Amino acid sequence: MRPGRGVRGVVGAGEDAQNGAVSRKRVIVNGMVQGVGFRYYTEAQASSLGLGGYVRNRADGAVETEIEGDDDAVERMLTWLHQGPRSASVESVQVTDLAEHGEASFSIRI
Repeated sequence: MRPGRGVRGVVGAGEDAQNGAVSRKRVIVNGMVQGVGFRYYTEAQASSLGLGGYVRNRADGAVETEIEGDDDAVERMLTWLHQGPRSASVESVQVTDLAEHGEASFSIRI
């Protein structure tokens, strides 16, 4: 399933503040997050916020994502990841700070 209209919590492009500070985070999302379109909705949300990074399924049933960009956009993405799309059930979210890579695009990794 590809994301489309009605994606819960998707923030439109241009709504993030341009404060100049950039951060990168690794986020591990646990719960019912595989087989429900979580990666595709995550890609749509990250792209709408102008973030770089990736999202992938892990063998342990979790979803891992790294997000990089404007601090405000990263915070908006973290808020969204705590609830995810309607099709998912997020139980826990672990966030780790990382060094910035300068990554400008967002992708789904297999």
